[in-house]
Amino acid sequence: MPMTARDYAWLFTPGSTFTYESGTVGTLHVADGGELWLPTGQVVACDPFVSLGRGESEPFTVAVEPGRYRVEAAVATLTEPEEPPSEEPHLRVAAARLVVREEPTVRWEPALCPGQDPAGLGEDEFYGYGVDAGAGCFYDAAVDASFPGSEEDEGPLWDAFENSDWAPGPHLITDPGTGHTLAAFSSGWGDGAYPTWIGRTAAGEVTCYLTDFFVAPGPDGG
Repeated sequence: MPMTARDYAWLFTPGSTFTYESGTVGTLHVADGGELWLPTGQVVACDPFVSLGRGESEPFTVAVEPGRYRVEAAVATLTEPEEPPSEEPHLRVAAARLVVREEPTVRWEPALCPGQDPAGLGEDEFYGYGVDAGAGCFYDAAVDASFPGSEEDEGPLWDAFENSDWAPGPHLITDPGTGHTLAAFSSGWGDGAYPTWIGRTAAGEVTCYLTDFFVAPGPDGG
């Protein structure tokens, strides 16, 4: 059967830990990414350095009411038990989410783009977006044309990462001409393909969109 979502509540609980088989320990904290403006409520997730401004990334089939929604990332600080603390912590974004409703998530479903059918997926397969530049993002479908030049190593997206010394984020980027916003962050260990999930309340309302970057294996390494 296709990949199923995990219970992500622990991932966004500050102080949660996991351990790799190598002995490396990850301690999670939640990094605030500000409020993302969704003028149409149609959510896009992609590698912004590769896809932004090209009209290639389609919004998910599930939309929400237009508005401003909080973005945050579960960031893991990785440490080696036998080594002294580093002056420059080893940080990796384990997951990022766009919070639509401040209510508990009771079930998850894959975030799908038009034409995607989970019935066609094989064992542990998933639909996700490809990353070739080590980053991911959330933005509204109407925003795509507001950030030209990203693939040409220029513009506010590049400035946000460069001016922060390529900190993991989230980085909230605003186009000064339109006010459109984009929330970008580094993608776990880098390039690959990553699934986005939609959380729902017991009543079926959307709680969040969450992209898992496969950094945290699970509570206590499970």
